[in-house]
Amino acid sequence: MPIFIDRRLNPKDKSLGNRQRFLRRAREELKRSIRDQISTGRIADADREHAVPMPEKGTSEPAFNDARDSGRRNHILPGNRTFNSGDLIPKPADGGGGPSSPGKTDSEDDFRFVLSREEVLDLFFEDLELPDLVKLNLKQILTFKPKRAGFAASGSPTNINVGRTMRNSHGRRIALRRPKQTELDAIAQQLAMLESQPPNAGTLKRIAALREDFEQLERRRRRIAFVDPVDIRFNRFDPRPLPNASAVMFCLMDVSGSMGEREKDLAKRFFVLLHLFLTRRYERTELVFIRHTHEAQEVDEHTFFYHTQSGGTVVSTALEEMHRVIEQRYPPTEWNIYAAQASDGDNFSADSERCIELLDGKLMRLCQYFAYVEIIDERESHIFGATENGTSLWRAYSAIEQKWPNFQTRRIAAPADIYPVFRQLFARQPAMRQSA
Repeated sequence: MPIFIDRRLNPKDKSLGNRQRFLRRAREELKRSIRDQISTGRIADADREHAVPMPEKGTSEPAFNDARDSGRRNHILPGNRTFNSGDLIPKPADGGGGPSSPGKTDSEDDFRFVLSREEVLDLFFEDLELPDLVKLNLKQILTFKPKRAGFAASGSPTNINVGRTMRNSHGRRIALRRPKQTELDAIAQQLAMLESQPPNAGTLKRIAALREDFEQLERRRRRIAFVDPVDIRFNRFDPRPLPNASAVMFCLMDVSGSMGEREKDLAKRFFVLLHLFLTRRYERTELVFIRHTHEAQEVDEHTFFYHTQSGGTVVSTALEEMHRVIEQRYPPTEWNIYAAQASDGDNFSADSERCIELLDGKLMRLCQYFAYVEIIDERESHIFGATENGTSLWRAYSAIEQKWPNFQTRRIAAPADIYPVFRQLFARQPAMRQSA
């Protein structure tokens, strides 16, 4: 019986199998701890290792213990000067059975479990995806095309390589010295010639010898097949990743004078989280960054997040710039187009009408999904949180949301709102909704 030994090194000399089992068992607790840490800290901290506190009750292992109230036992215990046989030992005052510290409860952390960056991001974005409410051809952005990669000893009959198979067959027959057909034909020809002559003792002896050689060669020829299963070779094909359905995400951010440092910080945190999500889950998704004041321009990633800029507010310029980029580089027949916009809602009333025209007449017919996040003051969150009243831009986008199911709007008032809002916008769609 073969014995297989896995000599691959475990990461950091730890048991990889035990670690994976623990991650599966404590997945919900780990996800909750990571979300709490990131909600109360910086969004950029999601892209690093995390030490997650685990409660003692979540790490208990099943065990078999003796039943104290059944069976017969004989114990030999060391002597002492305090207790005699039959004395009852008082229960510890804190209710524990061993050493304890004041104030210890069942929920106290027993240890801290360190998650790697890859494990943190997997748990953080596990049940999120790009909403795809119009077309359903975006499947993790990757597809695979088979490409020739040598030969294999097994495969489909349709992939048999005849040339390599016959080459192996010929080499095996030469190595095993399989009799050739010409040798058998030569012996048969000699037998026919001798049998046509008048029989005598020498002729009969020669015929018997030739028949014995013929039968021996025939038996050897039958034992050594012309084509043996070990000769067969199949064309091998390795899957090579190819873009399946290209996707592009447009990030539109208001950097005008009405956006204070708090508003810009919240908007940047939202886009940092979006950037981590896209780069983690969708390797071939392109990102287009557009900043706008009274005019809009496409910028690179560093400028989008770190460059300071101020001015008036004309939101429609960002939508016009987005439409221009789509026409130049991203034809809707070949690209799945997504957009996320962040603003404080400050805009001219006339320009808000212009935004409705651009979205309703052009962009929403091209986009798979459009998410709008409005940054509001914390003092206004209890007022605007449960009403549709708000800025002129919010009212305009609410009208678009009612008409287009692939358009969503949310409000953010504090850093703790970013992750819940992000989950609402990019939560995994139910199977029934996707198949509709």
